[in-house]
Amino acid sequence: MTGRQRERRHRRTGAALVAAGVVAGVGLGAGGCAGGDALAGDARGGDAVVVLHRAADRLVAAGSSKARTSMEMAAGGTRVTIRGAGVYDYRKRMGRLKVLLPQDPAGVTERRPITELLAPGALFMKNRGAGVPPDKWVRVETRTLSDGNLVTGGATDPFAAAEVLRGARSATFVGRTEVAGTGVRHYRGTADLGAAAKKASDGNKASLGAAAKGFATAEVPFDVYLDDEGRIRKVRHRFSFEGGQKSPVAVASTTLLYDFGASVRVRLPDNDDIFAGKIAED
Repeated sequence: MTGRQRERRHRRTGAALVAAGVVAGVGLGAGGCAGGDALAGDARGGDAVVVLHRAADRLVAAGSSKARTSMEMAAGGTRVTIRGAGVYDYRKRMGRLKVLLPQDPAGVTERRPITELLAPGALFMKNRGAGVPPDKWVRVETRTLSDGNLVTGGATDPFAAAEVLRGARSATFVGRTEVAGTGVRHYRGTADLGAAAKKASDGNKASLGAAAKGFATAEVPFDVYLDDEGRIRKVRHRFSFEGGQKSPVAVASTTLLYDFGASVRVRLPDNDDIFAGKIAED
């Protein structure tokens, strides 16, 4: 067999394996398979879980991105959707989002966008709550939140969303598709928040640990879409959150990541700019 024949056979075999469900988190695009061995795995078995455990690290390698978020909440026959958009630096674990709350049914109260600054262990919000001066920020320690800030801010911290996948217990490869014109691999599975907390970065370890205890269940079903470099392009988690209600609140949080390498500048507020009073509930 000549070298060219061996090369053609290798390519046919690789294509057949992809069709059968063997995937690689890196380098299986048109550019060849350089670097693919590091994340290659059988998506029908445990190796798909290994690929997902590394997804957050691939974001760190990418450095930064833009993000769009959507959070759907359903309780007692009422469903609301909160949307956000911004940028995130995965190396510094810092980001900025503008979150849009739904208008009240009567349309009387105008809801201004909430500006959120995301930092390791902390969430800063401006225009959050009645009685807070417009030039002041509200600071919340995420480890004190029973949901670990996966729900409270109306948007899931993009890196926390990725680190939930470190707790993936089971996952299957659904197939190839596209997200915003980018070819991706779709996985579906279940993650355990307690396991994710143990493997998370220092900034998310306590927050995810709090969520594991505070949610109605630590088991989180997810759908995630990885590009050919193993980076998350879209992830959707389904949480069950007590939230002080008589019955658990069903929450579906979706995060879209794009424009990797985008410029991110986040300046945290000074102590004098942080509101120290009580926030009134809307």
